[in-house]
Amino acid sequence: MKFTCNTKALASAVAGVSRAVTATSAVPVLQGILIRAEGFKLELTGYDLEMAITTTLEANVTEPGEIVLPAKLLGEMVRSLPAEELTVSSEESLSTRITGGITEFDILGMSAADFPDLPAPGADHAFEIDAAELAGMLGMTLYAVSTDDKKPAHTGALFSIEPGEVTIVALDGFRLAITKHPVITDREISIVVPAKTAAEVSRLMGDAGENIRVDANKRYVVFSGGNYTVMSRLIEGEFLNYKTVLPEGFKTRVVVDVPAFEAAIERCSVIITERLKNPLRVSFGEVIDIRCQTPLGRVSDQLPAEIEGDHVEIGFNYRYLLDALRNAGCDRVVLELSGPLSPAKILPAEGDDFLFLVLPVRFKND
Repeated sequence: MKFTCNTKALASAVAGVSRAVTATSAVPVLQGILIRAEGFKLELTGYDLEMAITTTLEANVTEPGEIVLPAKLLGEMVRSLPAEELTVSSEESLSTRITGGITEFDILGMSAADFPDLPAPGADHAFEIDAAELAGMLGMTLYAVSTDDKKPAHTGALFSIEPGEVTIVALDGFRLAITKHPVITDREISIVVPAKTAAEVSRLMGDAGENIRVDANKRYVVFSGGNYTVMSRLIEGEFLNYKTVLPEGFKTRVVVDVPAFEAAIERCSVIITERLKNPLRVSFGEVIDIRCQTPLGRVSDQLPAEIEGDHVEIGFNYRYLLDALRNAGCDRVVLELSGPLSPAKILPAEGDDFLFLVLPVRFKND
């Protein structure tokens, strides 16, 4: 195998597919990237037996072939080359030379025959969506994905696909994030996409500037957009029926400026540590009053807001409240509150891009 291609393009491609490579795998070939060269195209694949990432780029292939090269080493070598173009040549012995300008690297590759075959997912077309829109939806939800393996389904994001609409949901038992977007589809299927897969789709395709095609069945999902294809096994298990936990109605409605609310929470949380995890006391009356006390000290702050309804004081884990505000993607939000022990509902002040729930924290003296 022998080909010449743009150095930066190859470095970017290697970095992209390396996201599906397990650096600590006991199987050496799974620590590598499969490179196929033919015609005027290179195809690179990383695969960890759960998720596969494939990309293509232009190249001048003088000797077609395929080989597996160590992902980490290949990435470091290509990134360090000063030349705009590089040449990669492999012998039957799997000895591989990477040349860029006066710099040469020699490494030993692995046989492409040892690289595991990617499964044939047999996934049917589900919908297409603008890459930026999907990245935005994932950004609004993935922060709430659970890291507790006791409920595997909650370690992924639910894609609820219905005729004309896709809804993405994430939850971890303390908060819930929902966002939806209209799409052209007549399918009705719910799948749970691993958080890692969803994050890589957002990272690799979010700036594609085109539509992402999503194909799915009950076992696999395939995202295709830009120069990348991401295929992944789905998470099995039952996802919570999130619609049953959404509170109806409210007793207090608050409209608040997001940057100001964020800043006040950050100021009031400086005395909270991993060891001293006291909640914030947030009172909604004439203004929003935020207080916190730990053995390190006491802090209080206030900020104006449009508040209607009952006055109420609620305890919050400051991280959960901050995460919701930081991922809202808007300047003003609405909080709908039903009491000190009911979940706080957070909505955009304009539109219906998302719905977040944050569970309150019971005070020790309550």
